[in-house]
Amino acid sequence: MRDFLPAEKARREQVLAVIRERYRAHGFDEIETPVVEDYDRLHAGMGGDNEKLAFNVMKRGLDAEAIRAAADDPAALSDLGLRFDLTVPLARFYASHRGELPGVFRAIQIAPVWRAERPQKGRYRQFVQCDIDIIGDASARAEAELITATLDTLDALGLEGASVRINDRRALDAMLDVFGFAAEERPGVLITIDKLDKIGPAGVVAELRERGVTASAVDAFATFLDRAAADVPVFGEDQIRAGLPAGVGDEIVAHLVGIGEAVQAARPGADVPLVFDPFLVRGMGYYTGTIFELAHPSVSYSLGGGGRYDGMIGRFLGQEVPAVGFSIGFERIVDLVQQATDAGTSAVVLVHDRDVPVAELVALKSALVRDGRRVRLEQRTKNLKALLERATADGYTAFATVSAGTAPEDLELKPLG
Repeated sequence: MRDFLPAEKARREQVLAVIRERYRAHGFDEIETPVVEDYDRLHAGMGGDNEKLAFNVMKRGLDAEAIRAAADDPAALSDLGLRFDLTVPLARFYASHRGELPGVFRAIQIAPVWRAERPQKGRYRQFVQCDIDIIGDASARAEAELITATLDTLDALGLEGASVRINDRRALDAMLDVFGFAAEERPGVLITIDKLDKIGPAGVVAELRERGVTASAVDAFATFLDRAAADVPVFGEDQIRAGLPAGVGDEIVAHLVGIGEAVQAARPGADVPLVFDPFLVRGMGYYTGTIFELAHPSVSYSLGGGGRYDGMIGRFLGQEVPAVGFSIGFERIVDLVQQATDAGTSAVVLVHDRDVPVAELVALKSALVRDGRRVRLEQRTKNLKALLERATADGYTAFATVSAGTAPEDLELKPLG
């Protein structure tokens, strides 16, 4: 959990402002949910490994005897927890407010979440997520809107050239069925397949054999991995079919093809920024259909991801509601965005002598503020260079010196930096 100095905080807010503006331009509306949720909701088996990383809030009023009695049962000690993502809160929010929302609801959530990670570069215990979700639309239009809005947002941040790896959890399940893995084996098999990028095909096959899953299914999977993959560079039915074994349902393929056609229509003149990845898994337990991850050529790791979670809201509402979301990894994105400046506002430092009356200083400052400028008052120091360097680091673009009797029209603004 980090502190941010003014310059870094300003930079983060500039990036967030662009993200918000682009999301709103695509018809999404921002909501806000509490930072805590019920313990049972956060530990309902929908958050995958993130549930193990949740910060729990101890029940109020427990005495020492009660704590000792419940020491081995976190659920008996805690009734609340800090949210570890924004999807579980959104599902609860929609179930609570459905009657006040449109039939197809497009939500923005930009807020901090908390996970008890082991801190390291790129992994924090408190970090910001930027989510857009569409609830109430089961068609490929929903995924296409999310992908288009996300790619448009990256373009606006100067990160052109992004692409989206895409798959479908139903295709994964059908693939494992074709190979012959038993239903109870599949969750563990998917955990291993998810390591393909890290340990390679041979490592995945070896780990599957160590798991003791159906040997003939592992053999079939190994043969599939060893096949000569067809080189189909353009996203579409041919690329999808080439990445799947025979026997995967046409409905799944048609849904993915429809997403690609819609995204292409939204970005005329450009290559389809989608790549079918039949081994993309994503670990969240609530995904039921399409899944995707955001890639950029400047880095080897993903910059975000999401998918369809049609079953989650039904657990709160008692009836099934289709839902799909896409989350940008803000902490990763902000490090890639070039330093931005607010071109619409001139930020001025007024360096004044000690003897300038306070009333004059405040009047000068207020006059500039009324003109739309950002203004800071600084008393002159012996080391004026250091003062101006600090102002530049804080985002100020000009300065003027002020002595007693200086009027607004007498100010001579000089550029900083």
